[in-house]
Amino acid sequence: MVQLFKFLLKAEKKPVREHLRNAFIDGLRLTVRGGHGGNGIPKYGGIGGQGGCVYFVAKEDVSLRNVEKKYKTKRIVASSGEDSSKVRILGRRGLDERVEVPLGVQVFDEKGQLLGDLNEDDAICIAAGGGAGGCTGNNFLGAPGDHRTVRLDLKLIADVGLVGFPNAGKSTLLKAISNANPKIASYPFTTIRPQIGTVEYPDLRRLTIADLPGLIEGAHANIGMGHKFLKHVERTRLLLIMVDIFGFRLSAQHTKRNCIENIYALNKELELYDASLLDKPCVLLLNKMDVKGAPELLKSVKPTIKNLESSLKNCPEEIRPTKLFNFERVIPISAQNIKRIDAVKTELRNVLDSLAEEKYVPDALEVRMQLQRKVGERGPKIT
Repeated sequence: MVQLFKFLLKAEKKPVREHLRNAFIDGLRLTVRGGHGGNGIPKYGGIGGQGGCVYFVAKEDVSLRNVEKKYKTKRIVASSGEDSSKVRILGRRGLDERVEVPLGVQVFDEKGQLLGDLNEDDAICIAAGGGAGGCTGNNFLGAPGDHRTVRLDLKLIADVGLVGFPNAGKSTLLKAISNANPKIASYPFTTIRPQIGTVEYPDLRRLTIADLPGLIEGAHANIGMGHKFLKHVERTRLLLIMVDIFGFRLSAQHTKRNCIENIYALNKELELYDASLLDKPCVLLLNKMDVKGAPELLKSVKPTIKNLESSLKNCPEEIRPTKLFNFERVIPISAQNIKRIDAVKTELRNVLDSLAEEKYVPDALEVRMQLQRKVGERGPKIT
């Protein structure tokens, strides 16, 4: 029996499979505690040092996986303040625990209250403050620091969010258009975690695209991994909706839906999750145009796509949206055709640039009025 236990203790552990070791995570629960305040000395009026705090700071090129590896016990504790002494009447403050997290992290407490939204570089959120040092107000006894459980919830920040049902060709497009290297296969759900790709242009301009795993009907109600995927759409500037021109059927138990019905279904899912997402500018990609019969099918559906409201009454009630997409562009593509991919890159940049101009560049009349106010001109009134 003893020999058996020795054998088991010497047995080597199997290494974790690579795809599990490097898995993308977008949520992490941690226990954080601020440092205890140092004690004071009543005889000399000495004050103990304040305990250190635990705070999160947003940084690029950091992942929640890095945080998980660094704090394997998922407990983060700042150091305590120094006690007052004859040599040092004012005790030193405890050292803070600085935790770097990726951009886009939201910090929630155990009650679900938002503590901080770290969507800018170097943004800081104090998760657990340190306890006060001992003084006359607390009988010279140092106070304990804050102690709570927090949840880090990552929402990807990208210029473009690529949305579509499984097997629509999103991964193929992302690989062709950017530097990402997602898994590609001819069956649904090959993408099981979000992928980020960077699109580079000759003039060094860059755009980031987030490929979200294929949604299914009911994603708004968290069916499948609905909320885990849909939350990443919230911080994108542009929605890139991708559908198969020939339609989609998830399985034999599901209804086969044509191209138009898929657009309505995606529209409905986003609307039910968060109707404000439909206020974002959208570009529609009709994929698999290289397949036989696709050009003829495009001619038949193009009028409906340009006016989605016209066929809304024919849409099945379970996927009928009340607030419709407003497409900036409708682009027929083949995710494997380089020329069409280049056209997508150009159109994405044009749409984002035009949106930036509308938001940040004032028109000529506004500029002239501003100059008049500053210079104090007394010319004729501008109309």
